[in-house]
Amino acid sequence: MKKPSISRVDIDDEKFGSLQKSPLGRVGGGALDFEEFFENGTLALHIIGPDGTILHANKAELDLMGYSAEEYFGRRIADFYVDRQSINDILARLTRGEKIDKYPARLRAKDGSIKHVEITSSGQFQQGQFVNSRCFTVDVTELTRARQDLTQKDDQFQQILDSLPVAVYTTDSHGRINYFNRAAAEFAGREPEIGKDEWCVTFRLFTADGQRLPHAECPMAIALRENRPVRNVEAIAQRPDGTFFPFLPFPTPIRDANGNLVGAVNTLVDLSDRKRIEDAGQHLSAIVESSFDAIVSKNLDGVITSWNRGAERLFGYSADEAIGESVTLLIPEDHQDEEPRIMERIRRGERVESFETVRQRKDGSRIPVSLTISPVRNAAGRIVGASKIARDVSAARESEHRIRMLMREVNHRVKNQYSVILSMIRETNKRSENPDDFERQVRERIMALARSHDLLVSADWKGATILELLMAQVKPFGDEDRIAVSGPPFTLTPNAVQYLGIAFHELATNSAKYGVLSANKGEISVAWEVDETPSGKRIRLTWNETDGPMVQSIANSGFGTVVLKRVTPQAVSGTGDLQYGPNGVVWTLEAPMAYVEASIFNEDIA
Repeated sequence: MKKPSISRVDIDDEKFGSLQKSPLGRVGGGALDFEEFFENGTLALHIIGPDGTILHANKAELDLMGYSAEEYFGRRIADFYVDRQSINDILARLTRGEKIDKYPARLRAKDGSIKHVEITSSGQFQQGQFVNSRCFTVDVTELTRARQDLTQKDDQFQQILDSLPVAVYTTDSHGRINYFNRAAAEFAGREPEIGKDEWCVTFRLFTADGQRLPHAECPMAIALRENRPVRNVEAIAQRPDGTFFPFLPFPTPIRDANGNLVGAVNTLVDLSDRKRIEDAGQHLSAIVESSFDAIVSKNLDGVITSWNRGAERLFGYSADEAIGESVTLLIPEDHQDEEPRIMERIRRGERVESFETVRQRKDGSRIPVSLTISPVRNAAGRIVGASKIARDVSAARESEHRIRMLMREVNHRVKNQYSVILSMIRETNKRSENPDDFERQVRERIMALARSHDLLVSADWKGATILELLMAQVKPFGDEDRIAVSGPPFTLTPNAVQYLGIAFHELATNSAKYGVLSANKGEISVAWEVDETPSGKRIRLTWNETDGPMVQSIANSGFGTVVLKRVTPQAVSGTGDLQYGPNGVVWTLEAPMAYVEASIFNEDIA
């Protein structure tokens, strides 16, 4: 394709029109040889036709894109734009007669590399028709990359600040906060307002001695006002929730390359931990002194160096009598071999976990104790002694009998659980139509039993209230709010918890299938009352469903019916009645309180 002559293209752009008048624009006294100027100029140039076809490009353009003239001329300029939308916008604006000035774009060179450029262009018109456009292309790839690198570094720097566990914030030269990290917001207990809050991120400030400190007089304000870092000025901050905490600020001015103040950065160090450590030292002394356990320190030679009141009570020696003496005065003759083994482990830095042994009082009597011994290190980390805690385990020994009794009781209860589970499996198996149905029903009933068991475990097998038991069994069905509960509070016996829990599960399951819990209407009332009778107190508990869908009823021979009419009532020496109204189930349990209430339950009855 024959390239158009640059000298024949009408160049009247104001940026280059002055060249016609320049002395440099005269060659041999003739007109400026534009073709020679642009062909060999360092500024990349291409000319496109009205359809976007490249009519001409100078050497700088070809070098930029890596193409020869034969490869470049005649192709559509849009083929080289990474973002098609950009060239479409440029061509549309040129067609409308607009000038393009430093339009940012990305071009793909022959080697596949991306060139970041700025396009300056204007269209040429003849008789109102767009005929061509000359486009000057400035390669700003390096500048763009430098900007990207700078932006990336800024992002990385901000990420570092954001991730710091230490509170950091910055202000402009007027003290207005323009950045804070998450730690600063958590430190202050509030979200500072960028561009509005001044000097400090904290809610209120006080001096170290508790005097109110205006924000305009805080260390950050002083650093900006006097253009100097401020150090070693402790303060107390108050959070919006009313809590106070001591801190140490490190405000430091920020200056530009010319040394002018442009802002400040402040790092806030919470001194709460340090203060707590200082207080802990005092508290520790008080705790050691007031501990009921004997706490004794000794050096590596076994000489007692500290002796608390607990040691006085346990061993009978006063501090004056014990400190400075060998710890062996507490060890009976037949246990003297323990101390060398203990000290050998202490020297290795090992902690001697709790073990039981025998020690000797001042009066010569022997006492069973539990000992825990830990190495004591100095500030340099070197082991200089040991700390020993001795606890009187006489009471623990005495409780072993009670523990054995408890184990027998646990064994009895576990057997009861097995009996209940076997009964559930047997009755469910009789009435299940298929293995999957059997597995589901058994699983649900065992889970119901487990929920009752969890209540007992959490209460150390002392029992649970009717409300707690009812809510635990109804919770899987998700409609606890639709159940009204009323009755005097008391604690059920463990036995009553297990069997009444099974009954509540069967009632809730039936209700979820056929009754109130299966629809968005109706309600369930669970009420109980305790009456005095000649034979003693009796409870009457009623589960009553009203205004629900028509009840299909539990099958007369179903496991649920067996539980509600026989199993649960017999377990508490009571009676059960199950009725089906047109819109709900009514189950009533009557039983002696002696078999139901834990506080008056007679273990002989069980």
